[in-house]
Amino acid sequence: MLETQSISLIVGLGNPGTEYERTRHNIGFMAIDRLATSWSISLGKEKRFYGIFGEGRLSIRLASSGKIRLLKPTTYMNVSGQSVRACADWFKGNPANILVIYDDMDLPLGKLRLRPSGSAGGHNGMKSIISHLGTQNFPRLRLGIGRGGKVNGDNNAIASKANQNVTNHVLGGFSSAETKILPEILDLAESTVTSILVDGLEKAMSQYNSRSIDV
Repeated sequence: MLETQSISLIVGLGNPGTEYERTRHNIGFMAIDRLATSWSISLGKEKRFYGIFGEGRLSIRLASSGKIRLLKPTTYMNVSGQSVRACADWFKGNPANILVIYDDMDLPLGKLRLRPSGSAGGHNGMKSIISHLGTQNFPRLRLGIGRGGKVNGDNNAIASKANQNVTNHVLGGFSSAETKILPEILDLAESTVTSILVDGLEKAMSQYNSRSIDV
């Protein structure tokens, strides 16, 4: 049985800059913005942490310490670990108490997956965080963005074309149909985080890993 984990820092991954604001790769940023709004936490630039940061007091029901911290690294995705490590070191945080929220192409849009630990799964932001923290034993919430269109062909250019399609997909904006359900997806993410804080990781996994939003 998993131990109930007291989350003190929630990190959402994405890229800084207005050109990336509404892209699929930034759904982690969007989740942090949703939590900040719901919890009335002001976010602002924090040079010490190379990111956008905010902290606030929650009810004892949500946080045993009464305080929660939110972070959006602005180091660009591939070096997100620099920001997470700086924040963790400043507050003397344990990686097990850090929840990371990020996009996952292996999950369809509207689906999420909560896990207590694991590999980076090819995600560059997670590779950086695991490297900087020196462990992969920290909880993560993956929000599905799907893989986009298929690649057809019969020559060696297929792999290159596939890589280009992946880049275009993750750095592309949501379609009009996807944008309509994005608020519901963020609602589901918020409910999942709340469940982690209230009920613990194991119960949140059993309740939310089977849920999804229909596209």
